[in-house]
Amino acid sequence: MHGSRGIRIGEGSVMKIGIIGAGNIGGNLTRRLTALGHDVSVANSRGPQTLTALAEETGATPVPAEEVANGAEVVVVTVPLKAVADLPKGFLDGAAENVAVIDTNNYYPGRDGRIAAILDDGVVESHWVARQIDHTVIKAFNGTYAQDILDRPRPSGAPDRLALPVAGDDEAAKRVVRALIDDLGFDTVDTGTLDESWRQQPGTPVYGLREGVAGIGKGLGEASRERTGDFKG
Repeated sequence: MHGSRGIRIGEGSVMKIGIIGAGNIGGNLTRRLTALGHDVSVANSRGPQTLTALAEETGATPVPAEEVANGAEVVVVTVPLKAVADLPKGFLDGAAENVAVIDTNNYYPGRDGRIAAILDDGVVESHWVARQIDHTVIKAFNGTYAQDILDRPRPSGAPDRLALPVAGDDEAAKRVVRALIDDLGFDTVDTGTLDESWRQQPGTPVYGLREGVAGIGKGLGEASRERTGDFKG
């Protein structure tokens, strides 16, 4: 696990980004990414006509879920975990080659119902998501307070800059995601592969932790794989 400061996408570069899910995290990522000049398409389960206000506020393009990934270099999947299996089949087919898919999701048994693969077989949440959408993912933003995306960006090197844990198997995609998070105003700490992404799941020390690189790295190292409390199912 190692921290990163200053990995850059490239000054002034514009990325095509698709966001599926317009709740707290998805909505605020839409706000910040459009403000940074990225070309953002956004979709939800209810159809683009329900996203008119967000589109007018941000300049993002509301689209059907089947089209949200078309041409996208980054796709953010930020729907309730139970809804992942209901995403349109093949919705990533039109994405750019080497698309980085960000999974912001968490498994809450009380909301999402019983998922035996996670509770009984020990499949980590992001592996389960990857199986549902037939594409590997980068786990990020799952323990981030949505309002912090708007309120807590800081320039690189700022002493109060927050860090986010990021896990994934695709190292190139992970670099893109970490650079994008840096662009958003946050440092990152590499959790490791998706096999290690349990270290940032609900109930772990870094879930909801507002700390810098050192604090997040310490929390990841102290994590236990055992699901606790309301997260046990």
